[in-house]
Amino acid sequence: MAQVVEAFRFDDASPAERPSRSAAASISIFASRDALRSTLCDHALEVGLVLRQSEPLSRLTGGEALVLGDIVIIDAPVIDAELLATIARLDMRAARSGCEMIVSTSAEALDSVFGCVDQSSAQILVSPSEAERALALGNALARMPVGTVNELSGEDRLALLRLTEQVQMLARKMDGFVAQGGKLADEFEDESFSVRSPVLSYMAPPSQKRAPAAGTNPALPSPVLVREIIRQRQLRAQFFEGELFADPAWDILLDLTAAKGEGQQVSVSSLCIAACVPPTTALRWIGQMTESGLLDRVRDPQDRRRAFIELSDLAASAMAAYFDRLDNGAAVI
Repeated sequence: MAQVVEAFRFDDASPAERPSRSAAASISIFASRDALRSTLCDHALEVGLVLRQSEPLSRLTGGEALVLGDIVIIDAPVIDAELLATIARLDMRAARSGCEMIVSTSAEALDSVFGCVDQSSAQILVSPSEAERALALGNALARMPVGTVNELSGEDRLALLRLTEQVQMLARKMDGFVAQGGKLADEFEDESFSVRSPVLSYMAPPSQKRAPAAGTNPALPSPVLVREIIRQRQLRAQFFEGELFADPAWDILLDLTAAKGEGQQVSVSSLCIAACVPPTTALRWIGQMTESGLLDRVRDPQDRRRAFIELSDLAASAMAAYFDRLDNGAAVI
């Protein structure tokens, strides 16, 4: 078994010694679809990366010794036990080396992939478009040690993420514009891109949060009430364009608040559905909200290959305080 574990390694340089984005960082690509490998290679070369490998998935699981690049892209729409074990080992080694991993998969395999990738902050994509793949590669480059994104505050990073989603939404709009022969809806607006979104007020580091006085902590709202709010939010899509009200962070918080009150555990695939945005977009939000301390990743005690998402104590306190303020008449729904 030890020989299999050591069958691949990353560059020996420590994270602090890794090259800057302007230097020749390297990339390894593993995908069984020839056309996709070609596209991913084009993306990598366009941004100045050195291509270390571009191979079918079988190269990863074949037991051959491999030295991998600074960024590793794996396309695995179909998952089996051997490939999951390989990805899990890669994830652990990437965490130690500081390398970046991007794993694309299918909606059916999402929970399995999410469960085995929990060490390196890998980006997970679900049946991604070419634009989503390019964005993930850009994020990987930005997250390398010399990048400036890591120095942003939690609020600034969420604001940047909202701006990214706005660009993607506009791209989808323009795709529709071309497909419809130039006819584009006039009433496009998305309130979710305001940096004044309610979630951002909770993004200060925990050390800057003042704990409520003893005995004054409000309880979480009734899950029946929260589910009704969710139902009402989803009802809007029957009368307006769904993207008009896209606010994945709030939908995620509402779903997890209801689940916590019900004593239910929430899988990442279920939470992606609750976010009411494409799965890859939802995963970016889940990842950023986890890094920001709003969400916690919890192992399934019955199955170590699975993981659930739940509200952090900070987020649960904030949601309880929010609904308590509403209940006390300080705001009108």
